[in-house]
Amino acid sequence: MLLLQYHNLLIQSILTERFSPNSQPVSIDQVISDFDNVTYHISTPESKTKILISLSIKCFNDLKKYGVEELLQREYGPYIVSAPEVGYDFSMVVDLEKLPPELDAKEALIEKIALLKRNALAAPFEKAFAQYDELAAEAAKSSLDLSVPEDSGADVMPIHYRDEESIFIKASHDRVTVIFSTVFREETDRVFGKVFLQEFVDARRRAIQNAPQVLYSHKEPPLEIRSVPGLKASDDIGYVTFVLFPRHITKDRRENCISHIQIFRDYFHYHIKCSKAYMHSRMRFRVAEFLKVLNRAKPEVAEKERKTASGRRFGAR
Repeated sequence: MLLLQYHNLLIQSILTERFSPNSQPVSIDQVISDFDNVTYHISTPESKTKILISLSIKCFNDLKKYGVEELLQREYGPYIVSAPEVGYDFSMVVDLEKLPPELDAKEALIEKIALLKRNALAAPFEKAFAQYDELAAEAAKSSLDLSVPEDSGADVMPIHYRDEESIFIKASHDRVTVIFSTVFREETDRVFGKVFLQEFVDARRRAIQNAPQVLYSHKEPPLEIRSVPGLKASDDIGYVTFVLFPRHITKDRRENCISHIQIFRDYFHYHIKCSKAYMHSRMRFRVAEFLKVLNRAKPEVAEKERKTASGRRFGAR
């Protein structure tokens, strides 16, 4: 079962309702915004029985270099329209009158459409894994020594999927390296991010020996991507490196690996925000407790007996 995010589940819910045999065709015009500058548009512009699903993704021109059009053709061939909707990079049409009759086939189609963004971003990863297979085979044939230079292997594939952040993928004969550049706008984000990423690094040492190696560098880009033009050295930028060894990218693990590593940036920043929210809630709780202590510490003012000049008490009759 591939990993589904909230936006995928929303698309899945809409299509499940429309694909139901008891559902009456209705007009649809819904825009769904996803992470990483991705937008979906689900509509029925021509007919209520023909659902148009369009995708806009910032890095689509980068993905074209790595075979995204061939991958989408493989996954959605009969449903692809020749000219995408205006303002979008990819469009497909599903005719409700020509759906497969089997329930399992319908569910598989719904899940495949919900994973449109995932499948588009899978193109450079699949290309990197294919390059790894070729390089590993060449190394085995020539009995290449393991001490290869650092700059050996395939070219780096940059994917500029956000305004100031990118993913870099590089295949070698014994590994595939995936590097995320991430921008920290606030000092507190940098502190939380460093602590969180250090846990990733330490987890492999302490308990999870089979996990991918995780490295974190601040300001300076890792050695694998220093030749890539346009990189900036800044206090706001950090680089997270995942080193995928052969045991992580076997044939039966690749699909799952692609699904999980794509959403690392969202996962990472989500946990930073959750950590900040938790710290704020704890601080508010402590302030409330301290106020209770201060209120209990106030001395009680004893009521003094008051008398008039003649000696009578106030209130006495």
